Amino acid sequence: MSGMWGNKIKYSIFGESHGEGIGMVIDGLEPGIELDLDFIEGEMARRAPGKDKLSTTRKEGDNFKILSGFFKGKTTGTPFCVFIENTNKKSGDYDKIKETIRPSHGDYTGKIRYNGFNDYRGGGHFSGRLTAPLVFAGAIAKQILKRQNIIIGSHIKSIKNIQDDYFNEDNLKESTIESLLAQDFPLIDINKKEIMEEEILKAREEKDSLGGVIECAILNVKPGVGEPFFNSVESTLSQLLFSIPAIKGVEFGLGFEITKLKGSEANDEFYVEEDTIKTYSNNNGGILGGITNGMPIVFRVAVKPTPSIGKPQRTVDISKMENTLLEIEGRHDPCIVKRAVPVIEAAAAMAILELIKEG
Repeated sequence: MSGMWGNKIKYSIFGESHGEGIGMVIDGLEPGIELDLDFIEGEMARRAPGKDKLSTTRKEGDNFKILSGFFKGKTTGTPFCVFIENTNKKSGDYDKIKETIRPSHGDYTGKIRYNGFNDYRGGGHFSGRLTAPLVFAGAIAKQILKRQNIIIGSHIKSIKNIQDDYFNEDNLKESTIESLLAQDFPLIDINKKEIMEEEILKAREEKDSLGGVIECAILNVKPGVGEPFFNSVESTLSQLLFSIPAIKGVEFGLGFEITKLKGSEANDEFYVEEDTIKTYSNNNGGILGGITNGMPIVFRVAVKPTPSIGKPQRTVDISKMENTLLEIEGRHDPCIVKRAVPVIEAAAAMAILELIKEG
């Protein structure tokens, strides 16, 4: 039963939502990498809960403590370990539902997989709380990639059925990415913010929740990164993206929309500009044959509605094997899309760094 990922750089995630803390061990970082801890703190703050009325009231500062692998501002080359303490726990909220499996959570599957020994409080190891160490690891990967001028940024493409403008040839540039990274609610069309927020607050009042779509772009990856099959850019990215709780779909370029086009419309035709080969369109999202073609890598992820809602739901008392009704109490996000944005970027950074190392 492993919580490890990676080949050139190995990541081992640990902890539970209501345990002493959570963290990550990173093995394979080269010695002498200078890290900007202020930048890491900023990335952690983007994901942290309890900051506004759109998120859970659970307040966690996500203050991290580096236990090893870092000395005098630089990596040592030995295993790098970070620990994030859980400081705001209300574990009693979960005592009365420990045998009542919550719909769309990992309660039932976790109980079966771990023979009933899983920590059920707040979802335990299945909790979105575990995305905090992912963001930490991604913040390191982002800094390493930035030194190669590789930039990653995302925006909320949709909440429910409210659409934001999407990345295209006109707005897919470094200035757009920098603008998104500076936003608390990252949108290309910032006029949509109020509408989206109103829908989220309405769902909270109705004891319900919403999902959405996050669109991410990775700029300046050179052509030739990736492999045709098992280590393709798409498969490497998707493996990490699907490891994030609540992600139910991933698509690259036009994704499923490309099926509505003819080949003459879908194909990205080539041209040369200043000794660089480019494509007139980017319907394939910067990836051909599993390998980068030098165009921006563009993908989207589908984030399901937060499963913890206050409305009555049908479920099972697994200790009695009886049907029952459940009304979930406690502190939960009415929509996790906003807080998931830096998590998606973190996973993308980890995957691209691994692919570049493999190359």
